[in-house]
Amino acid sequence: MSSPNTIGFFTSQLNGEVILRKDKKPEKNLHPLTIHELMLETATKYPDLIAVGTRKANSWDTLTYIEYYELCRKAAKSFLKLGLERFHGVGILGSNCVEWFIADIASIFAGGICVGIFPHNSSQTCRFIADNSEANILMVEDDWQLQKILKIQGNLRHLKAIVQYKNKLTKKIPNTYSWEEFLTIGVTISDEMLDKVIDSQKPTQCCMLAYTAGTTGSPKAVMISHDNITWTSAALLQSLPYTYPPEQQEILVSYLPLCLITAQLFEVWIPITIGAAIYFAESNVLKTQGSLIKTLKEVRPTTFCGIPEVWEEIQQKLNFDQMTARSFKKAMITWAKKAGLNTNLKQEQEAHAPLNFRVAKKLIYKRVRRDLGFDRCLQFLSSGAGLSKETQEFFLSYDIKLLPTYGMTECTGTHSISSEKESKLFSCGKAVTGANTMVRHQDQEGMGEFYIWGRHLSMGYLNNEYKTKKLFDQKGWLHTGDMGILDEHGFIHITGRMEEVIITNQGEKIFPVPMENMLKENIPIIRHAMIVGNQAKFLSVLLTLKCEFDVDSGEPRSMLTEEAINFCRKNNSKSVQVTDITDNQDPIIDAIIQRGIDAINEQTDSDSHKILRWKVLEKDFSVMGGELGRSTSKLRRAYVTRMYQTMISSFYI
Repeated sequence: MSSPNTIGFFTSQLNGEVILRKDKKPEKNLHPLTIHELMLETATKYPDLIAVGTRKANSWDTLTYIEYYELCRKAAKSFLKLGLERFHGVGILGSNCVEWFIADIASIFAGGICVGIFPHNSSQTCRFIADNSEANILMVEDDWQLQKILKIQGNLRHLKAIVQYKNKLTKKIPNTYSWEEFLTIGVTISDEMLDKVIDSQKPTQCCMLAYTAGTTGSPKAVMISHDNITWTSAALLQSLPYTYPPEQQEILVSYLPLCLITAQLFEVWIPITIGAAIYFAESNVLKTQGSLIKTLKEVRPTTFCGIPEVWEEIQQKLNFDQMTARSFKKAMITWAKKAGLNTNLKQEQEAHAPLNFRVAKKLIYKRVRRDLGFDRCLQFLSSGAGLSKETQEFFLSYDIKLLPTYGMTECTGTHSISSEKESKLFSCGKAVTGANTMVRHQDQEGMGEFYIWGRHLSMGYLNNEYKTKKLFDQKGWLHTGDMGILDEHGFIHITGRMEEVIITNQGEKIFPVPMENMLKENIPIIRHAMIVGNQAKFLSVLLTLKCEFDVDSGEPRSMLTEEAINFCRKNNSKSVQVTDITDNQDPIIDAIIQRGIDAINEQTDSDSHKILRWKVLEKDFSVMGGELGRSTSKLRRAYVTRMYQTMISSFYI
């Protein structure tokens, strides 16, 4: 192995090593581990416990931890047989399934680099990632994904083989294998040969690339080490009350895209660390309304990690259930929600909670949890930006306390965590044990940019020393670009991103996200809201409506969602399509939008903070349209601003 090429505390090369940060706080049992050591420890400790479950017709096909481990070894041998070179990529293109997990772990066992690729990436984005990671092998889910790769195969300099891990190959293609063929290829590779590769690995070496496009620029490859994964998993478990066998095995659901490091953390690595059983939701779970809840009701997880979009979908379902309930039940729900919110906002202990709360718990809250598949769920985590205060309060009204986390790909997904024992409403919790936080360039109210530090910080960006040095300083602090306040108790409160800040013509700073969340809360038919007004006298907002999406292409349609149509009907509007509302064609919906905006404007006396112009767009924002980031679905403000520059300019004529 070549000598490390270090920049501060990290390296810019895959075959280099990160220098472990010395702990500023005492830690418990967080010694450096490789992925293989982590997996072997769990397989040895819990060999016969269920590790993963896959839906097959009317039953679940499961693997025990020892079977899981042996399959990973078998796949690793096949990777070696196919010519996987040390520190070269294994790209995995598809939705969550047991084959994804096995390919992920096996690629690391074999000395390669796991590279998750977002399922809806274009052929050209796949080409960039495969070339950038010097991928020797690409794992594709089905023929649709295979065709993407075949289009660019001639441009991939390092590619040696393609494996289609679901369904049969439609025709035989050189160096292309089915999953069954792939698993038999490595039969001639001995255990000793694989163990030699495994034993040469170190916790401080890179084992994964997580590609993050953010909201601007080309995808950047974040280098994640063995220690980043194993340390972060262990650190999170010091704060979160997961259960362990033999007392009780955690039951979890996998559904978040595994190209996201946070999804891998909560769906692959933490489950392995604690010996949990994880079950796979359907591949289109985030596209098909009700699909996730169907899986939740069947699996009944003991811990659930959601993203803001998922919590909002569940919120919409509960709102719809209340809206369509008979008058007596509707009144009961309204009464119970008021009791739930008041009690939880006061953060009263359940034993001392008022009588109406305890009665509502038996009559409403327990039934709602059962209907959502949450009847044995003990903690509700929320990952990702954009969880509004309104959504958190909504779930508090049903006695469900969402526990927000905070992090970014560059710090292995998670830096701070909230737990039942230690949390503050509407904060992102405290930094995990062994990590540190500080706020730089504070204003008079204590708001500034968050800098973070710890062994969870990545090794930097692959082949991008300039951006690595820009993100990490020489003392190892990561400059997050996130603005907010660190309170006296160490809780993190995020206000927004530095690039999101709108500066008025008076020089005042406005963070648009809280206002945008309020707009979506006040106007239930709105899907996205983007406030503009940089260097202007007042604010304006671009609005999109809740519409259906094409399941195959991901493109937004003109037809409104069932929820949006019901909202229109409830308010005596006959609109069923976006085009029925745009260009001020529906005065009823226009009036509702204006009332929602007026309610926000009433909260400020400054004209520059008021929204005075608005426009409903003909097309919703989407990943395929470029308005939302591919890996995180975050709003790409600069892109949308350029796309609608003429319209935005017309607001200020």
